[in-house]
Amino acid sequence: MNNIIKNGKNLLFFRQTNILSAATVIGLAVLGSRVLGLLRDRLLTSLPVDQLDIYFAAFRLPDLIFQILVMGALTTAFIPVITSYLSKGEEGEAWKVSSTIINLAIGFFVILAILIFVFAYPLSQFVAPGFPPEKLAIMTDLTRIMLVGQLFFVLSNFLSAIIQSSKRFLIPALAPMAYNLGIILGILFLSPTIGIYGPAWGVILGTFLHFLIQLPVAKHMGFKYGFVLDIKNKGVSEIGKLMGPRTLGLAVAQISFTVDTILASLISTSSITVFNFASHLQQLPIGLFGATIAQAALPTLSEEQGQDNLENFKSTVLTSFHQILFLTLPAAAILIVLRIPIVRLVFGSITFPWEATVLTGKTMAFLGVGIFAQSIIQLLVRGFYALRDSATPVKIGIGAFVINIIGSLILIKVYNLPVWGLAISSSIADLINA
Repeated sequence: MNNIIKNGKNLLFFRQTNILSAATVIGLAVLGSRVLGLLRDRLLTSLPVDQLDIYFAAFRLPDLIFQILVMGALTTAFIPVITSYLSKGEEGEAWKVSSTIINLAIGFFVILAILIFVFAYPLSQFVAPGFPPEKLAIMTDLTRIMLVGQLFFVLSNFLSAIIQSSKRFLIPALAPMAYNLGIILGILFLSPTIGIYGPAWGVILGTFLHFLIQLPVAKHMGFKYGFVLDIKNKGVSEIGKLMGPRTLGLAVAQISFTVDTILASLISTSSITVFNFASHLQQLPIGLFGATIAQAALPTLSEEQGQDNLENFKSTVLTSFHQILFLTLPAAAILIVLRIPIVRLVFGSITFPWEATVLTGKTMAFLGVGIFAQSIIQLLVRGFYALRDSATPVKIGIGAFVINIIGSLILIKVYNLPVWGLAISSSIADLINA
């Protein structure tokens, strides 16, 4: 028994020292997470479709502040800078910088969360102008509930970044499974009595589990949190400079997602649900192949850049690029060709109407055209971040955003296409971005 416990701990704390082993670990964990995510969506279809529209629309505002505040810092600057400190054996400085960034993120999050909590109803009117007052009232409640969960997400994703900086990928990759499990428990045990509020409370449970599962690994690494605000620290200043353009880029992307939600709410009752379900299926190969390989490559790319080893850097980028294409192109073809059977298999035939199945299938097919593009974007932007250039991806991303918005407005408002018109515009923008 002692050997089993010891071997289990070694597996959890083991470092993945090359991109292939890291990508394999992340990929297997992401596969498990995506399967749970599809099970979550399958269970959600037991609820009325018009209520699901409210649930997905309510995600918009909490997710917006999380993406802008946290993801901009993590992907662009936090991991490369912390990796640089750890590779030099400067753990104390790494923890000091980490604590300062975490404290700043929490402070900004609390301020924005309070504003959204207070003005949740008018903001819901803006995000879903096609909703009647009774749906907006429920959306307001769900938004406020899910804001609480985002606080745990802020803390948890910084823990993920710290752990990944030391080339340990297993637990951060397993954390999304805990998140989906929390939502599933909310659907199973709370929805029978409180309806659509069940998965919203499940979000809080899921984000807490996402945070809790990573604490032991961070502690094992020696991470020491401190209530410090050393904003003049060199590492903190560097992260601030690098994340500025990325935060702008994420803000632009979130505006794009919000516009899609606004237009979907104006198309038909189930359009928001259809677009979200189609996006979840499209994200399966992107998360499984594109994001995992790119995520696994970032610490190595940052290390090679820090050592001024440009030849190895280029080799790493090209090898990862080819691996992503090799895996995502066939996956995209399968999703496009088998769109209706896949939607029927995942979301069921009893509770999910046939009309919604066909519409989701068409939307997924048009989104599928951009799967390989979205996947290689994951790698290319991280290559720029490792080179400490966060401006170039943002400039290109803003151009793609403008194309997506203009295309969506033309296809939906001028040509009056169904919700799959948003998918066409999205894929064109992704191809140009890549």
